[in-house]
Amino acid sequence: MSQKLDKNEQEIEDNISSYKTANASKMKLIEGIIDKANEKKSISLRLKSNDLEQLKRRADTEGLPYQTLLSSIVHKFVSDQLVDKRSIVKSLEILKASQHHTHNNSAAKLG
Repeated sequence: MSQKLDKNEQEIEDNISSYKTANASKMKLIEGIIDKANEKKSISLRLKSNDLEQLKRRADTEGLPYQTLLSSIVHKFVSDQLVDKRSIVKSLEILKASQHHTHNNSAAKLG
């Protein structure tokens, strides 16, 4: 399954032959920026007791520390990768209904 590129990624892909390798000092600067972006910060967070207990149970089911699971959820949310299961199920139901409707119309035209 291929992943669709966003506008910026597609521009890079289209112009890949015009890019040049960065020199050592630029590479070091770029690596420093990436390291800083990936640096982890400790925070204090207040959660409802029930939410925390459910998070810990879910993390245990996934075989992860609950802090790792929470960090993953936050990352997915801020990078628009967190999806709502209900929205996906509803979209699939609409798609199936539309395909069923199209199939019935095609069959009626043939008959």
